[in-house]
Order: sequence, then structure tokens, then C-alpha cells
Amino acid sequence: MVKNNNEFLQYDPEESTVPRFATEEEILASFGYKQEMHKTMSTISNFSIAFGCCSILSGLTPMWGDAMMSGGSIAIIWGWVLVSVFTFGVGLSLAEICSAYPVTGGLYIWVSRLAPPEYVPIMCWLTGWCNWLGLTVAITSADLGLAQFLSSVIAIENPNYNADIYWQYGIFLVILVVHGIINSMHVKYNGFFNQTSLYWHIIGTFLIIIVALALTPNKPSAKWVFTYFENDTGFSSSSYAFLIGLLQSQYTLSGFDSAAHMSEETRDAARSAPKGILYAIGAAAITGFVFMLSVNFCVQDFQRQIVEATISPQMTQVFLDGVGYKWTVVFTVIIMGAMFFSGSALTLGSSRMVYAFARDGAMPFSRWLSVINKSTQTPIYAVWANIIFAGVVGLLYIVNTTAFNAIVSINTIASSLAYFIPIALRLTVARKKFKRGPFHLGPFSDIINFISCFWILFTSALFLCPTEYPVTAANMNYASVIFVAVMVCSVGYYYFSARKWFHGPGKSMEEDPRLSPVTFDDSFEPVTFNSGKLDSNRSDIKRDHSTAK
Repeated sequence: MVKNNNEFLQYDPEESTVPRFATEEEILASFGYKQEMHKTMSTISNFSIAFGCCSILSGLTPMWGDAMMSGGSIAIIWGWVLVSVFTFGVGLSLAEICSAYPVTGGLYIWVSRLAPPEYVPIMCWLTGWCNWLGLTVAITSADLGLAQFLSSVIAIENPNYNADIYWQYGIFLVILVVHGIINSMHVKYNGFFNQTSLYWHIIGTFLIIIVALALTPNKPSAKWVFTYFENDTGFSSSSYAFLIGLLQSQYTLSGFDSAAHMSEETRDAARSAPKGILYAIGAAAITGFVFMLSVNFCVQDFQRQIVEATISPQMTQVFLDGVGYKWTVVFTVIIMGAMFFSGSALTLGSSRMVYAFARDGAMPFSRWLSVINKSTQTPIYAVWANIIFAGVVGLLYIVNTTAFNAIVSINTIASSLAYFIPIALRLTVARKKFKRGPFHLGPFSDIINFISCFWILFTSALFLCPTEYPVTAANMNYASVIFVAVMVCSVGYYYFSARKWFHGPGKSMEEDPRLSPVTFDDSFEPVTFNSGKLDSNRSDIKRDHSTAK
């Protein structure tokens, strides 16, 4: 087992089939990378970032009203349970791979180890671009949601105020810039900032739950909360309406791969990063269920508060009618704080992904995007490249009435397909060659991976479908257009240029150093590393220089 603090790491020699190295720097070097970032993050910090990306307050509140009209309370409550179960399965699949390959590049570097050699470049390329698109568009959705909520707070204070989409877009740009500045600061502040986010989310969520349930009069019955169905989509199929209502839940429970992208800044990443993934999904699933349950128990008039609501998002109207003006302001401040923390966490995770992708030359302007600022220890150019792209995607909000749903769909689809590729490879061509890490699924690996692949393909296809009928140019789901456009550009870039020089990850070292794998005898006595160095008191451990690369 692992004991992780600032002084030592302890490994069980028979816990994993992954070759052991004396330091985490040597583990990273085995992938062809130099340790350029400082390992300042603990398991809690890593989990906090992933939990912030799965922010239930940021994900559930903006789209709650749309989901209620797409399936009623039954889609909110039981849809959340359904999505949580399948998403945790996806998390298990990714955590197993992450444990074996704890590298900041995450998904696309995993693919380089899992894919057949002749397909490594193109599969890494597609995985990386899907992963980047999902993480970066998530910044857009989080910060647009915050801009919407801020506008609703102003509208509560001043009923004559009309925050049109142009004002909301302006607020969105200001929030983006602030997130860019925060994530350009020294890396030591990231851990503190994201742990603060964790406490804010947990304490704030349960404060809303307790106060809302205590003060709201005329609560609906439990039967209504658990069984009420509504279909205001225009589609005749109730089943289709229910499935459309799942978008809110699936969107919220995404972005947890940010834990993997922080691997090179996390101590004992082979264990801490998988824990970060699973803890984030589990905590978000439980907290989200309780939160959604409490909000639905506060609905007093479905037609007036949701279908005909004068304040957007509709959850604000429910709070205002239930707990009054002062508590509604408190609730919205808590929610906006959570959205702000979520946007910052997404900016952090996506910037690390861009940095890792760029250091392999896989993005335009890679020379700049792969630079680590010496004073802040952060990839500043990567941060601002994502901020600019997120701002451009946000322009869709101005031209289309259902743009927010489209942006959410892009995030969900791109992230899901990036998850699908390494899981599918692990299940098929890499079944025999995969060398598991400290965390693994044992005999349940294949069945969990199969179910995960099915769920990802199903939801990805679903979220490309229209959400309203009749379908018009104004309400069309443009997710497919944007996703296909970005992927066509990336494939075109690969075909006409990158295929000539991009051969996959592992190019940040001109020459791999001579590594020193550690071999063990058959005893169960653990190996101790003090301050990252091998304990020389163990006589049964030797360095095998003959097999070093």
C-alpha cells in the first residue's frame, strides 16, 4: 500500500505488474518526458480539481429547467441515478489506465501505449483533439452559465433590468479573462484555490439543501418528485424526451479526466490520480442526487415557475418563490462561486492538456504552447490559447436560441469520444500487452470496459440529435456542425502536414536517460523511498543496469 506525505512513498512490490523505478522522475522519463513541473499537489488537491470540473452547482443549475421540460422530475431524479452509475463505470475504466500511465497528457498518451504501432500517430492525434475540444468548450459552458446567473441576480434586484445576450456575452468575456489571470499565477496557488473550491461546493450545496427544504411552503408530494413526467420538447415520443433530459446529468458528470492531466504535478500520481477520478465522480453523484431531490421538492407551480418563468435560469424563480429575496441572493452567490471555481478548474486542466499535446508538436504554435514559465511554473501561453478559443465558441450564444445546449453537447460528445478510444483499445487490441498499475479492475475489467464503451457511443449519438420540434434554423442542435468542423480541420492538418512529422508522444527528451528499474525478491516487505530516493537498507533490492534503456 501507499503512504503519501511530504517525506516518503511506500510501494508493495507485488501490487502491480508495472516496472518499478526509483523515482517518479524516472517513471515519467520512461514515457520520454522530462519532469518540468513541480509535484506540489496531494491526492486531495488532485481530487478537488476533478470535483470542481464535475461541479454539480455549475452543471445542474443552468440546464435544470430545460431538463424538467424534457422529461419532468422523473428525468431529473432517475436520469441522474442512471447517468451516475454508467459514468462511474467509465471512471473505473479510465482510472485503471491512468494508474498504469500517470502522465499529464492523459488520454492521448495512454492511446500511444495501447494502439497498434502503425496506428499510434493518427489515433493519438484524434484522441488529443477530442480531449482538447471537450475541455476547452467546457470552459465556455461554465462561464456562460455564470454570466446567465449573474444577470438573473441583477434582474431580481432590478426588475426593469433587461440583460440581453450581448450584455451576457460581455460579462462572459470578463469572467474568461479573470480565469486566465488566475491560472497564469504561480502553480503553488492552484492547490489552495482548488481545495477552497472543494469546501465551497460541499458546504454551499448542503446550505442550499437545508435552507430550501426548511423554508419552502407548499412542497409537492414525494410521488410527484419521483414520478412526474413532462414533455414540452414538441416530440411525440416520451422516451425520446426522457433521453434528451439526460444531457444535463451527463454534461455535469464530465471533465473528471482533469485528475489525470494533473499527474505530473501530483505526488504518487499512479495512485493519487485514479483516486482523484473516482472520488470526484462518486462525490458529485451523491451530492448531486441530494441537491436535485431537494430542489424538486421546492417546486410549487410547474407551469408558472418553469414553463412560463420570467427569470432565467428557472431554478432562480423556484428559490425566489420558496425562500424569499434575501436567501435567493445567498443561494445565487453560492452557485455563482461554484461556477467560478469550476471554470477556473477547467481552465487549469485544459491548459495542462494543451501543454502536453503541444510539447509533442501536435498543435499549431506548439513552440509557444509548450513553454513553461520559469517564474510561475505554469504554461501561460496554453492558458490564454484556451481562453481565446472559449471566447470564440461563446459567440454561438449570440446567434442561436439553443446555443447553450449545443455548447454543452459539444463538450459532452468530444470528452466522451476521447474517453472511448483508450477504453476500446484496452478492451480489444491491448488486452494482452496492457501492464496494469497499482489500481486495477482485476477479472471485472473486460465487462466494465465493454459497458463503458456502449454507454459512451449511445450518449454521443443521442446528444447530436435535435432537442426541440419542429426543427428550425433557430433551434437546431449545432453541436454536430461545430464538432465535425473542428475534427475536419484537425484531420486535414494531420493529412497535409502532421503525418509527415508527428509520430506520437514522447518527444520532450532528445535522448532518454539511462533508467534504473528496481527488481524485487518474492517477499512481501515493502520498498521504502525516502525523499524520492531508494532506501539502501534493503539488501534484497538491486538495480538492474543491464536492462536499463
